Amino acid sequence: MTATATLVAPRAAKTPRRPAGSSRFSSVVVGFIALVLIALMLGPVIYIILGGFRSNSEITVDPAGFPTRWNWENYTEVLASGTFWGQVANSTIAAIATTLFVVALGLMAAYALSRYSFRGRGAIYALFTAGLMFPMTVAITPLYILVRNLGLMNSLAGVIVPQIAFALPITVIILSPFLSAIPRELQEAASIDGLGRLGFFWRMVLPLAVPAVVTVGILAFVNSWNSYMLPLFILNNEAAYTLPLGTQAFASQYSVDTARVLAFTSLSMIPALVFFSLFERRIVGGLTGAVKG
Repeated sequence: MTATATLVAPRAAKTPRRPAGSSRFSSVVVGFIALVLIALMLGPVIYIILGGFRSNSEITVDPAGFPTRWNWENYTEVLASGTFWGQVANSTIAAIATTLFVVALGLMAAYALSRYSFRGRGAIYALFTAGLMFPMTVAITPLYILVRNLGLMNSLAGVIVPQIAFALPITVIILSPFLSAIPRELQEAASIDGLGRLGFFWRMVLPLAVPAVVTVGILAFVNSWNSYMLPLFILNNEAAYTLPLGTQAFASQYSVDTARVLAFTSLSMIPALVFFSLFERRIVGGLTGAVKG
């Protein structure tokens, strides 16, 4: 007598479906919160830009209103002043020099830490990581003493060198995952073809690390352009002022002329806003790749 066994496949557990109305309601709530956050971030920027087109009497009567007559004189007077363009030149020099040195030094440090094994490698990487825990505001007093002892007071070099030092930790941390993700087989194949370490770095590593390099370069440029605390302590000569420090000095000098101060402020922040907006996707892509690596 043979017994036949019947195998019954277990039924898959049914996952409860969310009602369509609940999903739509959550989407509406998320969209509303996003719009509120966007309004809170863009509101002050729009107010400053529009305030530069108004007169002082209009701002006094209705601080939050729109211009009744577009007053372009506030912007033209600022653009016609040599002080503004001198501060733009100082900020540009400081930002470009900081960006170039940060990218070059960060690439070399990250390449060595991510591609080669040597004694003290973990300690050096931990040292760069620890640099993130010390903001410039905490170290401003010893930094001021160091810059003064080096004879770099009242010069852009006194601003550029500390900015490079404080930007290197985040640069190394972002670049290291990108460089370590490059396959070892690729380096071995390049060495078989007669390509040395430096040749592999220039011909293979740099092209593959372009997204991360662009990301750290943009972050270094924008942070240098918006830097205020360091120039405030280092620069005492008005001819060496960067744009954020010059904006504060202009606001103190023309505190009664509110419309002109708003025009100067909007012109000083537009370059950083435009630069950051143009490369926003590259920044997000570079940071995403660093997290994946």
